[in-house]
Amino acid sequence: MTVLSTLRQRTHPAIANFSKIYATHRPIIQRILTAGFITHVLVTTFSGLSTRSSRTSKGKTREQSAPTEAGKPQRVAVDAAFYRSLSRILRLVIPSLRSKEALLLLTHSSLLVFRTAISLYVAALDGKIVASLVRAQPLQFLINILRWLLVAIPATWTNSWLSYIQNKLAIAYRTRLTEEVLKQYLGHQEEGPEGKIYYKISNLDDRVKNPDQMITHDIQKFSNSLSAIYSNLAKPVLDVILYNYQLSQNVGAEGLVLLTVVVHFSAALLRKLTPPFGAYTSISAQLLGALRHTHSRLLEFAEEIAFYRGEETEKMLVEREYAGLVMHENRVLVRRWWHNCVEEGVVKWLWGSFGLVICAIPVFFKLPGVYSTDLGSRTESFVTNRRLLLSSSDAFGRVMYSYKDLSELAGYTARVSMLLDTIEDIKRGKFEKALVSSVDSEDNIKILKGRGKVVQSEEIRFQNVPIVTPNGDVLVKDLSFFVKPGQHLLIVGPNGCGKSSLFRILGGLWPVYGGVVHKPPADQFILIPQRPYLPIGTLRDQVIYPHNKSQMEERGMTDDDLLEILSIVQMESVVEREGGWDAAREWRDTLSGGDKQKIAWARLFYHKPKYAVLDEATSLVPTEVEGMMMDRATELGITLLTVSHRPSLWKYHAMILHYDGLGGYVFTKLDAEKRLALQEEKQALEAKLLEVPKMRARLSELLTAREEQEM
Repeated sequence: MTVLSTLRQRTHPAIANFSKIYATHRPIIQRILTAGFITHVLVTTFSGLSTRSSRTSKGKTREQSAPTEAGKPQRVAVDAAFYRSLSRILRLVIPSLRSKEALLLLTHSSLLVFRTAISLYVAALDGKIVASLVRAQPLQFLINILRWLLVAIPATWTNSWLSYIQNKLAIAYRTRLTEEVLKQYLGHQEEGPEGKIYYKISNLDDRVKNPDQMITHDIQKFSNSLSAIYSNLAKPVLDVILYNYQLSQNVGAEGLVLLTVVVHFSAALLRKLTPPFGAYTSISAQLLGALRHTHSRLLEFAEEIAFYRGEETEKMLVEREYAGLVMHENRVLVRRWWHNCVEEGVVKWLWGSFGLVICAIPVFFKLPGVYSTDLGSRTESFVTNRRLLLSSSDAFGRVMYSYKDLSELAGYTARVSMLLDTIEDIKRGKFEKALVSSVDSEDNIKILKGRGKVVQSEEIRFQNVPIVTPNGDVLVKDLSFFVKPGQHLLIVGPNGCGKSSLFRILGGLWPVYGGVVHKPPADQFILIPQRPYLPIGTLRDQVIYPHNKSQMEERGMTDDDLLEILSIVQMESVVEREGGWDAAREWRDTLSGGDKQKIAWARLFYHKPKYAVLDEATSLVPTEVEGMMMDRATELGITLLTVSHRPSLWKYHAMILHYDGLGGYVFTKLDAEKRLALQEEKQALEAKLLEVPKMRARLSELLTAREEQEM
């Protein structure tokens, strides 16, 4: 007599009648319970991932809010904002259902389903192998072992392909996202505020201090996390449904319902104890970016630091950033440790022990039409159910772990989304920059709220244009001047008065806060700074930058033409000295300061723009070479806007814009001879004034000597 029949004899007749009715309708009830379980898994998973967040707003701490680059707190959580940001990025990385990424995702999904089907077959096969041992059936045992070896072929093939396609997905996501970011970051726009993002994001906005780290590191981490989250989430959910469906067929859906209740309450407990891993991930990326930024500053200003002997101070700064990163990582490791302990105790041991009880139901209780009393059959069923239970428990655990992965994805999504949002704001002319205290004045506030107009023209003309730095410092409130083609302009004044700021407005780098700016298109400008930019590449690339060799040939230019240009700046010998036009060097280290400026002038003669901006562009060049270059520029019809303190350049300019450094300026014609005469007279007077202290000292000595003689 079975335990179930014994219990029935001892129960109340009403309960016995209920049991009889229940047994009659059990197949329908089983299907209802199973369908309810599947619905419950899908709904709870979706709702849990949609509404769960790292912490409520009341319980937020500083660690649960990832700081942005500008210092403002940026909340990171798996919430509606995260899904909006993720949805926006997904439209970039999977542009259409016919894209390569969509095809890889479909292939990945098919392989996940196929691997689950193999796992179900292996669970059943495992039970048959143990049953053949219990029944002492050697032939059946060998056949099952052969089946085991055969199923290993598609199983290993599937696992390898899953790993391969997941990595391909990560690369595809990264490629799409990097291409999209670079298209906006380094995109070539002729005019308008949407251009030159790479300059404006670092100079006009404070939100992103290290875009290089975001583009190279954060996008990679995001892509890897995104490619892994699908298999880490979709596969466990599918496994939970299929494994438990099969388990319900073997042990009954009643046990499945009890198991679901236990899992539900323990999972709720784990959710309450889960730290905000998404915020931790974002903070780690932020701290790592700050450390890299500190190192990059050390390289950028190495010369100044060396002269100041600032090694100890810089070492302290680097160590401080590193200590902050390590402190945060250690704190996260401790929290991961105790969280993993609780998680494994619940998922592996608590769920496992309760699952064993579920597996024992068919052994101790008679379930109609499920099991026979044969020992081998019971053993086979128990081993199969245990295998299904362990796989289901592991799948439940991976669903729980997936939220941790999802939280980390939220951290990387927040970083990438911040980069994209910043780029979009900059394209619309919206900047967030720390402003100087003088902005508080009423006049300056009015200037900063205004917006000027840019008109394309053959000449350069500023009409009532304020010169304002990105941090809100108003250098000149109302600037008006003009430059006609062929009429060179000399710009002078003390440091910080707005000379270079004027060029940045002309180049479209800084916004216009008022007035009207008439200027030609940006491709008709070339800037030659005191320290010219020399790109990575060949010697030819230095002269024709940003063109390449094919673009040079399209213009009808040859290497002989380039050699003739170099002869104008007296640098034709550099071709033979460096090994020809195709020689590749780190040219900023190979060439002297004067040679770098000559290369920049050769680049000017190659492109022949209508206007050239010279910012101390001849400070390291001999005077005679300077004159030859200025004459050649005039012959080519290039109008020059020159910032220089060299009096030797005055005679080449017709107009002068003189800043006084106090917000005022004078724009007038330049009489070079008169200005030189005044300069010489000034220098002579200054030299005589320098002699006055010496003369007074000598006079004092003579008076003292005379007094001594008279005594």
